[in-house]
Amino acid sequence: MAVVLALLSSVLWGSSDFLGGLRSRIRPAMAVVGGSQLCGLLAITGVALATGAWRADTGWVPWALAAGLAGTAGLVCFYAALAAGTMGVVSPIAALGAVVPVIIGILSGERPSAVSVTGLVIALLGAVLASGPELRGGAGARPVALAALAGIGFGLALVFIERGARFDSVMTLTGMRLTSVTVFVVVAVAMRSLGGLRPSDALPLAVVGLGDVGANLLYALATQRGLLSITAVVGSLYPVVTVLLARFVLHERLARIQQVGVGAALLGVALVALGRT
Repeated sequence: MAVVLALLSSVLWGSSDFLGGLRSRIRPAMAVVGGSQLCGLLAITGVALATGAWRADTGWVPWALAAGLAGTAGLVCFYAALAAGTMGVVSPIAALGAVVPVIIGILSGERPSAVSVTGLVIALLGAVLASGPELRGGAGARPVALAALAGIGFGLALVFIERGARFDSVMTLTGMRLTSVTVFVVVAVAMRSLGGLRPSDALPLAVVGLGDVGANLLYALATQRGLLSITAVVGSLYPVVTVLLARFVLHERLARIQQVGVGAALLGVALVALGRT
């Protein structure tokens, strides 16, 4: 069940990234992220009120705050890296952030089976290849460093979500979204701008925000049913979903290396599932 939930989270994350990417073609990327995060906050707050999750032990608070700050820092570094470099260099490096929770999970005493470990390595490699890495040409030190920091931020956010979910998944995500939205509001006030967002953007941003917060919730639930080192990697296969949507919806051609990556990711997930049976 943990692998299934983590896989579903990667599907939602990849779909949200795809839709958010489409919106970012007509609106500033940071405005799209901030607006979608606000929609996600409204949605998860409604869930918290409806389910009574707000009565949970407040042990989730520091982890939610840390997850919000790490995730926001990761996003800022990621977009800064994209502005200074190319997607083919930045995206694969950021995708390696999934290594962070794997290392922390193993250091915490987790011991995945040999088959599962093999599957994790193949799946992570597949996600990197599916991102469309540039194999020729150089990249400056700045975008590479920023992409690495983004990956660390994303990886730490996955760890903090898992820790907070031990107290309550819904409230961890509520606090995480509240933290990130607060950061974006402060930036918007300082810049005296909403990034050109209009009322017509509300529905698309709501879809992106709901998909993102739904993915976070599925991932949080997965971590409470399986090993962090496994669920984090399976949940980080979202680049595969994004490139497949681009292929079938926008009819973008996949490079040979991306096709290999998609196949490797699917094989890796199968091995992970096999290793847990």
